[in-house]
Amino acid sequence: MAKIAFIGLGIMGMPMAVNLVRAGYEVTGYNRSPEKTARFAEQGGAAADSVEEAVRDAEIVITMLPDSPDVEAVAGDVLTAHGALWIDMSTIAPSTAKNVAAQAKEAGLRALDAPVSGGEQGAVDGTLSIMVGGEAADVAAASPVLEVVGRTIVHVGPTGAGQTVKAANQLIVAGTIGLVAEALTLLDAQGVDLKPAVEVLSGGLAGSAVLERKSANMLRHEFPPGFRIDLHHKDLGIALGTARESGVPLPLGAVVAQLVAAARVQGHGDLDHSALLLVLEQLAGRGPTTS
Repeated sequence: MAKIAFIGLGIMGMPMAVNLVRAGYEVTGYNRSPEKTARFAEQGGAAADSVEEAVRDAEIVITMLPDSPDVEAVAGDVLTAHGALWIDMSTIAPSTAKNVAAQAKEAGLRALDAPVSGGEQGAVDGTLSIMVGGEAADVAAASPVLEVVGRTIVHVGPTGAGQTVKAANQLIVAGTIGLVAEALTLLDAQGVDLKPAVEVLSGGLAGSAVLERKSANMLRHEFPPGFRIDLHHKDLGIALGTARESGVPLPLGAVVAQLVAAARVQGHGDLDHSALLLVLEQLAGRGPTTS
């Protein structure tokens, strides 16, 4: 089985890397926070003290990092893994994905952009949806590894296409969370029993994965971070920037991006993106005030 270097052992990266270890792969992990690397070693992985050490002799390099600058920062070390297949599963700008893929090709590596959707639970369960951009032959070579961490794996086009699809995904998710939050606020203002209301909405056309997975915590006003507001703010910036480059207006996306930005300003950045409910409640004069 291929020797894998896994760079980025955060909320998503850690369970993904652990699933690869459990599947029998030899995985060397690295994270900027040494305690996370040590935790990975406790679960059967090998620990590296640097990116360069992690990728040494690796046949496949997987990066799962927060943003475009983070991927660019490790690119130089990743490119020392000559002949390797680099699968970047971070969510970054399509333009960045194209740039690092060009650098990889020049350095003798193959590169795929393969961002994921499904949140922390999807990473734990190995059921992520993975949208892959790059050459078809490289996608085929990566498939055995991707099938360990994901359930729905689709080659969506050339380099950068995976990141563009992920930007579209984040638009839909943020917009749906915003509308669910508005609906719950309206229902509560009218004195409706929220739990059965959500049950009947879930069974009709309004039903969605967002309503199914996020509504329970929204009703409890508990927002443990499966996907943080801060990260969704970043992703919506990618979507709006890509749309601007393409000459495509995103009026609804722009509104929800401002609501997510407001959530960050109000101090909710480390909460789950379903905490957008707090912003909508405050706008309605029904939530807690902020100083």
